[in-house]
Amino acid sequence: MEMIKKSLAALTLVLTLSPLVGAHAQRTVTPVVQPGGDIPKSYSPESEGTDYERRVVMVPMRDGVKLQTIIIVPKGAKNAPILMDRTPYNATARSTRSTSARMVNALPFENEQFVRNGYIIVWQDTRGKFGSEGDYTMIMPVAGPLNKTGVDHSTDAYDTIDWLVNKANLPESNGRVGMIGSSYEGYTTAMALLNPHPALRAAAPESPIIDGWMGDDWFHYGAFRQLMLGFIAMQSGEKGFASAPSHGGGDDYDVFREAGSAGDWARARGFDQLPAFKRVVANPEYNETWSGQAVDKLLAANPSNVPTLWVQPIWDQEDGYGAIHSFEALRAAGKTGNNHLILGPWFHSQVNRAAGGRSVGPLNWDGDTVEHYWKRMVLPFFNEHLKDGPPSNMPVATVYNTGEDRWERLTTWPLACEKGCPSPLTPLYLAADGGLSFKAGGTGGDNYVSDPAKPVPFLQRPFSMQRSVYTPEWPTWLVSDQRHVDGRPDVMTYRSEVLTAPVRVSGAPIADIIARTTGTDGDFVVKVIDVFPQENANNPNMGGYQLAIALDIFRGRYRDSFSDPSPIPAGKAQRYKFRLPTVNHVFQPGHRIMIQVQSSLFPLYDRNPQTYVPNIFNAKKADYKAATITLERGANGSRVWLPVVPVDQSAAAAQ
Repeated sequence: MEMIKKSLAALTLVLTLSPLVGAHAQRTVTPVVQPGGDIPKSYSPESEGTDYERRVVMVPMRDGVKLQTIIIVPKGAKNAPILMDRTPYNATARSTRSTSARMVNALPFENEQFVRNGYIIVWQDTRGKFGSEGDYTMIMPVAGPLNKTGVDHSTDAYDTIDWLVNKANLPESNGRVGMIGSSYEGYTTAMALLNPHPALRAAAPESPIIDGWMGDDWFHYGAFRQLMLGFIAMQSGEKGFASAPSHGGGDDYDVFREAGSAGDWARARGFDQLPAFKRVVANPEYNETWSGQAVDKLLAANPSNVPTLWVQPIWDQEDGYGAIHSFEALRAAGKTGNNHLILGPWFHSQVNRAAGGRSVGPLNWDGDTVEHYWKRMVLPFFNEHLKDGPPSNMPVATVYNTGEDRWERLTTWPLACEKGCPSPLTPLYLAADGGLSFKAGGTGGDNYVSDPAKPVPFLQRPFSMQRSVYTPEWPTWLVSDQRHVDGRPDVMTYRSEVLTAPVRVSGAPIADIIARTTGTDGDFVVKVIDVFPQENANNPNMGGYQLAIALDIFRGRYRDSFSDPSPIPAGKAQRYKFRLPTVNHVFQPGHRIMIQVQSSLFPLYDRNPQTYVPNIFNAKKADYKAATITLERGANGSRVWLPVVPVDQSAAAAQ
């Protein structure tokens, strides 16, 4: 033991006196844990040979708020035009398809054609969202009575453009800016047209949110789209994306029916914490809260000279109202030369999906309509106005003929309407024994019982919005086969004889329902349907298919006034007249025309209790009662006004 102790002592002395070990002992050890941790304030992976530069800047607005703006510049760019998209959906993520060294692959599909043509691409977080400063208000109204801050999406777009075209900030640009975007981004694009910056030379609002009560996102003619509640939570619950509340089941039909009113469902999931939800609940009628922020009305009162493409998908399941109504309002205000319509065979934002334009649901097209849209319409239009390119020769309207499977370039649109069009509307009458006729028949009535306990599903069950929002079920529900409800006793079906000649409709059908109800409130759903021949050897799944070319819902309490609802007098005939979505379709020989009338589209829209209550968001379970509906027939009875025009429209074709 003594020898071991002496050996250890000697070893200790050697180590202490060793110059090498002593030098090692004096080195400074850098701590692994540093202030700020391992995550830097910003990080951008750089690939060798990258052909673009990505700049992230905070652009100041007139009120001092700074908005995060991502600028992607092609290396070596000179005198390049700018394409901008303002988004509440995370500009960092929206501007990134991949970390490729090639700009055309790094940016999203909707930027692809612009990248190939040398554009500078700009994505910006709207105020209050993600990397931008300020307060977020969902669908922020224009500065004025509803917005006392003095700033809005119009001023923010103006201030951003003003910064971008300053050579000191972006010397590679030519000082011209175009804006484009879909859905909410379509709304921010449309708002930029109010008092536009002089450098804004072209715009393309795609599926823009224009009027959230009349027909975009939140309501359709007063009926609340309760499956949009998750979007309200996601957008306004956090600065980023908030978690959407669980629906708690696999079938929204059962979940929402058992919950009671849409308000009950939402309040049970904490929506009273959300100012955006409380604002919707407090304003169920079309008051100044809604009409004062309807962008089509604002644009018509302050029309711009900016060349604009209004892009409206025919089967837009979210925002099928805004683009077409803005286009019509501006042309009515005299802005006929700089406003153009594109009516395409798509669902909501389908134009932003790569290789996604050859079909919609079960319908297949002759060619890629999305590729055609970007290469033949949008890019030439922007090149003309931002690069002094050749004339794009955009006609008044470029519309897809969904019955003949082809694009049409027209010098006027619509081809038929109530007044001011080449053709008037044509009444199609509900007839006895479930028939349809272009001539009024004898008087009579057809009864059905609408029971809130058994509402008509909008789509074949089971359906979950949480599960289906990113699958084909939700985007394509408007082209789903309506046979899933045909034959229900609470769905009234009327069909024509088999057509022996084609019938073309080009415009907006108008539902004109004369009905009595035993209740004191109620909804009316009207569908215009193309019934395919029963036999189809080439595509058996389409045999007998019932394709809705236009459908919508109307809340009966608003039959006389959208802003001043009133109970329906029980047992007395009332008129419910409302416009359906715009169509450009040919019913082919061998097909039939069908009209379906029902009183619910559940759970997409909230149930009407059919007992008048001041606010349906607060309806109690005892308020929900079955009612018998009688549809009146005859010369003064129910009909749908169809925009029937001659099949041959070569005289209206643009060169």
